Amino acid sequence: MKILHGYKGISKKLKSPVVAIGIFDGIHIGHKRVIKSILSLRSPGRSKAILTFDPHPETVLGNRKKPPRIMSLNHKLHILGKMGVDAAIVIRFTDYIAMMSPEEFIKKVLLVIGAKTVYVGSNFHFGRGKSGDTESFKRIGKEYGIEVKVINPVRKRGKTVSSTWLRKLITKGELDKAEKLLRRPVSVFGTVVGGERRGREIGVPTANIDPHHEVIPPPGVYAVKVDYEGKFVDGVLNIGFKPTFFGNKLKKRKEPHIEVHLINFKGDLYNKALEIFFVKRLRRERKFSQDEKLKKQIEIDKNKAYKYLESKKILTKIKRYKYL
Repeated sequence: MKILHGYKGISKKLKSPVVAIGIFDGIHIGHKRVIKSILSLRSPGRSKAILTFDPHPETVLGNRKKPPRIMSLNHKLHILGKMGVDAAIVIRFTDYIAMMSPEEFIKKVLLVIGAKTVYVGSNFHFGRGKSGDTESFKRIGKEYGIEVKVINPVRKRGKTVSSTWLRKLITKGELDKAEKLLRRPVSVFGTVVGGERRGREIGVPTANIDPHHEVIPPPGVYAVKVDYEGKFVDGVLNIGFKPTFFGNKLKKRKEPHIEVHLINFKGDLYNKALEIFFVKRLRRERKFSQDEKLKKQIEIDKNKAYKYLESKKILTKIKRYKYL
């Protein structure tokens, strides 16, 4: 998949692109319906592209509190590439973009990238003050030779599937419900960074994860599947404040610490990108009076994790989600 930043001068890298526009935070089943609309088209020779924005527009507009991202940009691009999208166009959302009228956006952005067919969700708004909606998009687009296709939302339990709903489920720890909105286990995508090497000191090496400000589940210990360069490894992950070593001091942090132990894995993970899939919450985070007691508990956690991770259905479900 080509990753194209900005919109000027990229038309030569695309062939009569069919474009799906959206933030696509989380890539839930509503987003997938829009993306599937372009991927399922029989259009030989035409680029199938996603146009998205970074940072989240609400960060720039400042109309309300900035919503935490379910997915970092890198995570989103990682998944789109696996889905089979030809190109991802990432436009930096600035005051300049925010102040464009709907017609200006069509003329200065969509026509410049060569878009002739555009797909959006039914709640799509664009242009200064969100003044453009799907009806005005169709009308203005037609004047400039752009066909606009509107995709209806997906509903679950009588409710429209949205990033807001998904975000709430993840932060509350309702991962089974979140999985139904994703049709895949909840995951985080992060870089392995340096830590205090406490795990290695007690014989249980762990990789410290920087999740790039993604939404993460509540503190606790989880059985996880870890995608490391296309290979899946079983693991036990801890989200929390490491009370055994630091008491309550780390509770002053804005984000809890994330570390994962890869079972029976040998290798250097430093600076590597991992996608970690949450399979089952094993227990809450606890403080242990001695390192040895913590080490024994980790062994218990590993044995529990095996019971959930040995199922072939888990791996099949994880692998399948990357395709539509």
